[in-house]
Amino acid sequence: MALPEINFDGIVGPSHNYAGLSLGNLASTRNLGQVSRPRSAALQGVEKMRSNLRLGLTQGIFLPHPRPHREWLAALGTTIEDAEPKVAANAMSASAMWAANAATVSPAADAADGKCHLTVANLKTMPHRSHEWPATLAQLKVAFRDPAFAVHAPVPTAFGDEGAANHMRLTTAYGESGVELFVYGVSGGAFPARQHLQASRAIARLHRLDPAKVLFVEQSEDAIAAGAFHNDVVAVANQRILFAHEKAFADRDRVLGECERLFPELQLVEVSGADVPLRDAIASYLFNGQIVSPPGGETTLVVPEEVRETASVWSWVQRHVAGNGPIRKVEVVDVRQSMANGGGPACLRLRVVADPATVDPRFLVDEDKLDRIAAVIDQHWPESLHSDDLQNPALIRDVETARSALLDTLDLAELT
Repeated sequence: MALPEINFDGIVGPSHNYAGLSLGNLASTRNLGQVSRPRSAALQGVEKMRSNLRLGLTQGIFLPHPRPHREWLAALGTTIEDAEPKVAANAMSASAMWAANAATVSPAADAADGKCHLTVANLKTMPHRSHEWPATLAQLKVAFRDPAFAVHAPVPTAFGDEGAANHMRLTTAYGESGVELFVYGVSGGAFPARQHLQASRAIARLHRLDPAKVLFVEQSEDAIAAGAFHNDVVAVANQRILFAHEKAFADRDRVLGECERLFPELQLVEVSGADVPLRDAIASYLFNGQIVSPPGGETTLVVPEEVRETASVWSWVQRHVAGNGPIRKVEVVDVRQSMANGGGPACLRLRVVADPATVDPRFLVDEDKLDRIAAVIDQHWPESLHSDDLQNPALIRDVETARSALLDTLDLAELT
């Protein structure tokens, strides 16, 4: 049967804040200490999901993690009340909203055992993300408990893995066998490379992929140094299309040659530095858009408002759409609160190719369910939040109450 690609978006948690915890993420660093708007952030995410539904796409959700992460603090011998402010900020982070880092996913058509495989990312490079994986794993085990799936624990933390943000796939159709690209980093000067080659190799083995249809690709040091902390800030693939900046890969010619050899149907959309400087591509998150294939519709690129506001980027987009390129339509969404912390439209979602009937229905949404989610957000999410307030007992109560209300609404009490 023809399988759809389901986009699972992370609901922005009530502790969304700008504590500047992510080294190498220029937006996160630049907005350190600014006042965040958790309610607006979460509602912007809901509206993005509504936009996907209007395109005819299948839409799923992941829930915010328990915050503060009291068990993590206990392992450090402290509590949210007594922790040093930086430690408390790590325990209150809402970064699990960026579901592209939740796991790496290989569709059943690529795996020798005919199962859809998901390996939870260990996210070991950054302290605020390193403690996410147990709550992520718990959700994946509920959402994908059907025998059609195989859910794997993280690879050992000696090898950093940051999930689907460093993974791409080329295929003629979602449910058909494809070529999987694992992008790893080596060095970014002052910034750490977050995806290790050995982690990528381990995931390919765990997912039982055909070695002849897997590519391990080194990310450009220039891209990492410029702020492309994940591959999806400079490259994204969808079905036949590989959309990338010319500075995305360390050995561009070899990578593109291998892609064409393994996947002759490749449609390359490459953006030159002369047309869009790397700094503009990263600031606007052009490549962190979602390329989607609506049923019976035109291939569409979903981009943040910042793309329209960056002259070189918007000019390139307009020329491409007006021409005869494979991306035929552009949808602009407002995810400014997420962007200010370094996460665009593609950061907010994890792509899973599967029969929706095999997914726990509580993790799939329609307009009515999104209305219910939005009502909980309106009632319980803080309107504004400063990172200096993260240890305020009243805020902590509100954050915990808000998540409990969402779990109740979605009948997911087992994730408490």
